[in-house]
Amino acid sequence: MVSDQDAFDPSRTAVVVVDMQNGFCHPDGSLYAEPSAAAIDPVRTLVERASDAGARVVYTRDVHPPEQFEDAHYYDEFDRWGEHVVEGSWDAELVEDLPTEDADHVVEKHTYDAFHDTELEGWLDARGVDDLLICGTLANVCVLHTAGSAGLRDYRPVVVEDALGYITEDHREYAVDHAGWLFGETATLADVTFM
Repeated sequence: MVSDQDAFDPSRTAVVVVDMQNGFCHPDGSLYAEPSAAAIDPVRTLVERASDAGARVVYTRDVHPPEQFEDAHYYDEFDRWGEHVVEGSWDAELVEDLPTEDADHVVEKHTYDAFHDTELEGWLDARGVDDLLICGTLANVCVLHTAGSAGLRDYRPVVVEDALGYITEDHREYAVDHAGWLFGETATLADVTFM
């Protein structure tokens, strides 16, 4: 758990907003979960606070080309979850309720991990970012895999536990416990302050 005296340096910090898209957060989305919609307001609060302090903001978008899994041997998200966030669809767009700005960076990813085969690591390194405040959805899937991958790359991943979407509460609890125990830290919105 982050100490309340542990303020983040905005010049070295980015908020990573994971997959806050119509497909997950809007009632008409293909994989809608009510807790993901409920995460919009706390994510907005975190993003606005970080932006006001001068920290970077990164949005990830889970996007699947229609043919992505046609030749899959094992990894087939459409088989696991059904067809979702297909490239070019309304489902794949970020929810309108989040304050995206021109300075924010958007990363398109094709797996649970926002670092896998994306430019995210290079973008962060080019800007001297070391600390990542990670929020979004789903807590135990893309948030957890992105946070773990960040830790393996020597970033400081801090999962913001009250700015997470999930399917069931035990999924959120598992993700927060696992993140805090294995590879990173957790924080609440109230814990997050900037220098």
